[in-house]
Amino acid sequence: MTLIIAPPTRLESALAYLNGLLAGSEREVRELRRSPDRLMALVTAPLLTLVFLAIMLQAGREDLAPFAVLAPALLVLWQMALQTSGDTVESERENGSLEALVVAPAPFPAVITGRIAAVTTVSMLGFVESWLVAALVFGVRVEIYHPWVFVGAVLATAYATAGSAMALAALFVRTRAARAFQNTLTYPFYILGGIIVPVSYLPDWLEPATRLVFLSWSSDLMRSSLDAGPVQGVALHLVMIVLLGTLGGVVGGVLVRRALAEVRQTGTIGHA
Repeated sequence: MTLIIAPPTRLESALAYLNGLLAGSEREVRELRRSPDRLMALVTAPLLTLVFLAIMLQAGREDLAPFAVLAPALLVLWQMALQTSGDTVESERENGSLEALVVAPAPFPAVITGRIAAVTTVSMLGFVESWLVAALVFGVRVEIYHPWVFVGAVLATAYATAGSAMALAALFVRTRAARAFQNTLTYPFYILGGIIVPVSYLPDWLEPATRLVFLSWSSDLMRSSLDAGPVQGVALHLVMIVLLGTLGGVVGGVLVRRALAEVRQTGTIGHA
């Protein structure tokens, strides 16, 4: 007698993916409790705010104070997501548990996405830290003139951050040098994303590349929300942030599945 196993239905696949998201989020919360060093980026956010604000104020550019407060929060957001996407694969591989995680009922991409989503939510504290440091240390109170635009930009950016980090996780599955790639990919995104310097100050030939990075749309929209004048192109910016984040998540999920299929076939999951 031949045993025929029916493929899972769409509902079953959706439930398995949801369970993977929840399991990944729960796992990341436990990891953050056990390893506070994973929150080191939140420690650097106040320090970066002090440095950036001191430079702006010393130069007599109080008008740029909102930029100095916003930049550290965005730095933390991207750094923590990138760190989690790399460390998830690297730490599981070092512990010898990556194989078990791959063959678990929950889809591996869902588990990674859940962990990235959890740490992205925690990294939102970077915005609170930057605003508090500016107010308590320098007496600079950055007013958000368009709060709904700012909130929309922050939520869309968090979504896009998780999706983009998922795309990079596919790279980390294939290599044992995940942490080296993390360090390499950090600063280029800071520049291309206009986090520290608005993309309008970059060379013209770089502009097409910056528009492929969701952070460039995010930083522009957030800065505009801190300006008393009207905000132009809100819908376009939000759509581009969400679109680029979705594209990153979809491409990342496909690439992770392909990478896992290859390493299963070659038997190199634990030592890619």
